[in-house]
Amino acid sequence: MTRFLLLLLLLVCLRFAATGQSYQPRITSAACPIKLDKRLVFTYGYLVVPENRQRPQRRQVQVPFLFVRRPTQSATQHVSLYSTGGPGYSTTANLDSIGYQSSLLKYGGVVLFDQRGTRRARPCLECAEVPAAIKRGYRTGLSKDSLVRLAVSRCRQKLVSQGIDLSAYTTQESAEDINDLRRALHLDSLNLLGISYSGGLMLAVLRRHPEAVRCLLLNSPLPSAVNYEEGGLLNINEALEQVFAPYARDSAAYPHHRQLRQQFHTYFTAITGRTFTLSYAEPGTRDSLRLKYTKAELLDAIVSRLTSEQVQTVPEVIRDIVQGHHRQYVREQVDQAFAGDPALSLGMRYSTYCSEQLAYADPALEKQQARVVPWLAGYPVNNVTHATCRCWQVKPEARIAKLPVYSAVPVLLTAGDIDPWCRPFYNQLLQRTLPNCQRLLFHNRGHAPGYRAEGIDYAELFLAHPLQKLRSASKELLIE
Repeated sequence: MTRFLLLLLLLVCLRFAATGQSYQPRITSAACPIKLDKRLVFTYGYLVVPENRQRPQRRQVQVPFLFVRRPTQSATQHVSLYSTGGPGYSTTANLDSIGYQSSLLKYGGVVLFDQRGTRRARPCLECAEVPAAIKRGYRTGLSKDSLVRLAVSRCRQKLVSQGIDLSAYTTQESAEDINDLRRALHLDSLNLLGISYSGGLMLAVLRRHPEAVRCLLLNSPLPSAVNYEEGGLLNINEALEQVFAPYARDSAAYPHHRQLRQQFHTYFTAITGRTFTLSYAEPGTRDSLRLKYTKAELLDAIVSRLTSEQVQTVPEVIRDIVQGHHRQYVREQVDQAFAGDPALSLGMRYSTYCSEQLAYADPALEKQQARVVPWLAGYPVNNVTHATCRCWQVKPEARIAKLPVYSAVPVLLTAGDIDPWCRPFYNQLLQRTLPNCQRLLFHNRGHAPGYRAEGIDYAELFLAHPLQKLRSASKELLIE
């Protein structure tokens, strides 16, 4: 009998070792914060899993999700899971309501997944200290960078004092959360929908749990294998070249803009390191302050207009700025800074980005970009920096998180040719190790261009037949 019990115990231990799982994910229900059509079938609640799966008996986290479908749609098959980008944004907080005919449900049931540490998760890694520090910097003229570093350190101390393991809020843990949720909901393989950062998250799910994935739809994905900071300025420059090129090719048709590229390069190279001042009244107040700003705010005004709706305004904005008309553009950027971004969980962003991106980025390569594109020198491509990460102090992710994903699963990738952040080049990299991949490239669209062109929904066509070659007759869309 003793030998039998020992054998049974050994088999149990081997099973846990094989699965790598010594815990049981569970779901707790909660009141849904999103207004839903009464005819819809839904489950809203929290996935409850270990914060650190290497220490499953310690702290638990609660990850919000919404699974919604029409009664005629399968409860287990042809289900899509979507999570928003960032990292640091909440998926469910972006929605107020879902109607019966919602486009979210046109492909079947859908799971809206919030990443751990975001706005509605428990815990939420909020750092209200940081936007307060930025406002203080504008109000006082003190160094915003120094104030932000102090605020990041204070936020870290606050969260750690609550027993939170900041190194457990990573893409790899979120990928395990997605698979645990799939299992807990008894779902078949999923269609995974990612956007920007969460494109890399969905690729992590594919790497770790290929059995969980039917196909991928990635909208302007950021591959985890890319060290973003080493090419961030080059990305912006490449997007701006898409704007400048038509004016340079046909200067007769655009006489006012034929020197646009040279004017931009000359002016922004010359003002590198300079500080300007502006009289500014904070929204809701009457008293004005003497506000300091640099070329960063001016470049923000240009880069933020690299969208299909605003790209046509970019030449006039550049001409205004070059001629010294800064006020309107600086005010709009500072107004946004004072308004803050209540949807963003900065602590979660720091944990994920520091452990997976900046832990692997080479500062020497980052600096070399300034020699190639001096007009962008000194421009911060992100609100997370090496200095931020030195304050945040999380462990680097395992090296496997930075390796390409190899898979024959069908994949649909999209990109916009004026996207200043996730360039079409990233999709070309992904296609090399994802042979059943199709790329949609949209002309004059920026970040996250979607899947529609001239009334055709290419996501719908792809999901119906993932391995069938898509065709386009649209001038604004190239399929590769």
